[in-house]
Amino acid sequence: MQKIRNIAIIAHVDHGKTTLVDKILHSCAIFREGQETGELILDNNDLERERGITIVSKNVSVMYKDVKINIIDTPGHADFGGEVERVLKMADGVLLLCDAFEGAMPQTRFVTQKALALGLKPIVVVNKVDKENCRPEEVYEQIFELFFNLEATEDQLDFPVIYGSSKQGWMSTDWKQPTEDIFPLMDAILENIPPAPIEEGTLQMQITSLDYSSFVGRIAIGRVARGTIKENMPVSLVKRDGTIQKSRIKELYTFEGLGKVKTTSVSSGDICAVVGIDGFDIGDTIADFEKPEQLEVIHIDEPTMNMLFTINTSPFFGKEGKFVTSRHLRDRLYKEMEKNLALKVVETESPDSYLVYGRGILHLSVLIETMRREGYELQVGQPQVIIKEIDGVKCEPVETLIVDVPGEVAGKVIELVTQRKGDLLVMEPKGDLQHLEFDIPARGIIGLRNNVLTATGGEAIMAHRFKAYEPWKGVIPGRLNGVLVSMDTGKTTAFAIDKLQDRGRFHIDPGTDVYEGQVLGEHIRDNDLVINLTKGKQLTNMRASGSDTNVRIAPAIKFSLEESMEYIQADEYIEVTPQSIRMRKIFLNENERRINAKKFTAQ
Repeated sequence: MQKIRNIAIIAHVDHGKTTLVDKILHSCAIFREGQETGELILDNNDLERERGITIVSKNVSVMYKDVKINIIDTPGHADFGGEVERVLKMADGVLLLCDAFEGAMPQTRFVTQKALALGLKPIVVVNKVDKENCRPEEVYEQIFELFFNLEATEDQLDFPVIYGSSKQGWMSTDWKQPTEDIFPLMDAILENIPPAPIEEGTLQMQITSLDYSSFVGRIAIGRVARGTIKENMPVSLVKRDGTIQKSRIKELYTFEGLGKVKTTSVSSGDICAVVGIDGFDIGDTIADFEKPEQLEVIHIDEPTMNMLFTINTSPFFGKEGKFVTSRHLRDRLYKEMEKNLALKVVETESPDSYLVYGRGILHLSVLIETMRREGYELQVGQPQVIIKEIDGVKCEPVETLIVDVPGEVAGKVIELVTQRKGDLLVMEPKGDLQHLEFDIPARGIIGLRNNVLTATGGEAIMAHRFKAYEPWKGVIPGRLNGVLVSMDTGKTTAFAIDKLQDRGRFHIDPGTDVYEGQVLGEHIRDNDLVINLTKGKQLTNMRASGSDTNVRIAPAIKFSLEESMEYIQADEYIEVTPQSIRMRKIFLNENERRINAKKFTAQ
């Protein structure tokens, strides 16, 4: 029986989790000599590589001093907290990474709270000590204080701390004495993380993750909590609601390096992948055939935001996407719910529309971006926060917002946040930056990032996490300017754009196909203006001197998907297709918009 350690790596976004896993994989000689691996090996899907963030948690294993170490890499964004909550169940200990300059950030607190509540043993890694202005000792004090505030046990408070730089590939017990490799960290794991306990008895294994293979279908991944699981063994699948289905295990795999290796049996404490069980969901228990006993169901925090997803009804529908019908949309959303625990889909009165509940704008936008890359066409409405009634009082989600900005622009940030009903709680210097902490309604964060980055010249670092439901804070001002709306369908002309530049800023270039009711730009005033950008220049056979002036057009302002989601109002949709993202009015015709205007002002 080999010795096993199960550890999860948790941290705030961009504190170096995936880079550290790279270094562990390299130093434990997973790859053969000269093999090309690239960086951020575990961020293996296109979206993760483009954005430079981890979205889905993944596990790998390495051998060190004859001990098998299962490592689970988790996302750092609060919006993907559901991923962290479910995989921590597989671990016996956690590596808590913290940036030596930034210190404990909102997400550090969130993931630490979850890990301590599960009774996991922490090892603190103060990473990036090669940074300028770093303050490792202060960060260590800060983390100790955080553990104390989160009511850690005596054993958890007595955590070992390792300093180092994942990027440069060294770890040490003293940050002033760099070493050559990361083995001090590996030794600390063996010394401090308890070995996976061997529980005798009937089989119990909770499904905490799933994989898909086009050859064998859905694969259940989890940790064997008790007993032994064997190939070809009859088992019971206990669903979340307690119902039991009989099944049989066809194949078993354990994790080795970056891949899976087929095996005949897996004992308690190890993480494995099971093929052959149908109809399972995350959180179900694989148990004994005769006497099934259910493990405690994974509890996931509630979503805080919803968006309307509907089929594409614009004049350009079906031109770019493969999947355009409501059946395609429905099947895809329900398939996503199987593996994305923090997501919830609710059907509406209309057969073409679905309300999708998620943790935040990033959580929902990653789903939309994934769908458009798969060839789906859809429309989404304005993100709405979920309002609850608690003891007869209307309550809304409130978030803790942390902004680090240069001192000279801190005033602008405070002004922007307080306009959106934010309360300033903390203001203190942090290196050469000002550290600001606010409580702000989740509604106020929608659309805030763009404004803050504009006001601070792109130098602000923002992070937020859900705090609690608190009484309704009142009306928050939305977008100040109206939009420029297309009057006609056709191709835009440089001549028309040039003549209308004094009306506002455009989001589209000359020669673009547009349709009636599409949002083309931002108006300089607070009302919407209907314009015709498809009109060409009247050509005559007379040449007049001075009338053929050169057209000078300001570059179009292109919005990303998240920026569009934060920009649109209640009477607008975003049309998302594999090739384009367009903003449009819900009612394309101007007369219909006037008739239905009261609907949206009442909301």
